[in-house]
Amino acid sequence: MELNAEFDARVLVHSDAIDWITSPMPGVDRRMLDRIGNEVARATTIVRYAPDSHFSAHTHTGGEEFIVLDGVFQDEHGDFPEGTYVRNPPTTSHTPGSELGCTIFVKLWQFDMDDRTQFRKQMADELGAPVDGVAKAVLHKDDREEVSYYHLDPGAELTVKEPGGIEVLMIAGSMSEGGDELRKGSWLRLPEGTPLNAVSGAQGAKVWMKTGHLPFAKAPAA
Repeated sequence: MELNAEFDARVLVHSDAIDWITSPMPGVDRRMLDRIGNEVARATTIVRYAPDSHFSAHTHTGGEEFIVLDGVFQDEHGDFPEGTYVRNPPTTSHTPGSELGCTIFVKLWQFDMDDRTQFRKQMADELGAPVDGVAKAVLHKDDREEVSYYHLDPGAELTVKEPGGIEVLMIAGSMSEGGDELRKGSWLRLPEGTPLNAVSGAQGAKVWMKTGHLPFAKAPAA
């Protein structure tokens, strides 16, 4: 399966406008944003866990990172409330689920295969002091990518010109970019060489972003 797999093209998906698709596990549904592969896939997905649902124990051969968008995600390593950012590198394993239900934004098979850095962070706790109405937290940075989180005041401008492509998930609020209005749940991917020039809406914005990673995009190892 290939979905939004042309990494040299601008892609905007309003995730609240696409259907939930059932997963192999009862009570776990998905909204697919991009994908190369079938059940083993380089994938970017919004996943919804119904109360008392879970996946079977599994190993992340290609790594996993996720944000808890609402509710509380759980596994044997602990509880992960809304606003948590987690990196589970290649070779890590867990049994994920949620007693009360939750929604997460998750990316699979997008790690350096030698990466072994595992952590969790509350994104808002990492924010620096705002500059011109924009506060930024660098959540992770290596030779391949930077992962960041932003709080924008109403009407604040956000300009990013990093090489290697830009990917954005709107967590709250809204912002305009390239003639489009991004709202909560909107996912935007800009190709190499295309800057982000955005202005937040009347309620401000909370934004997750990844830059530099698109040159490394490929199908999972066989």
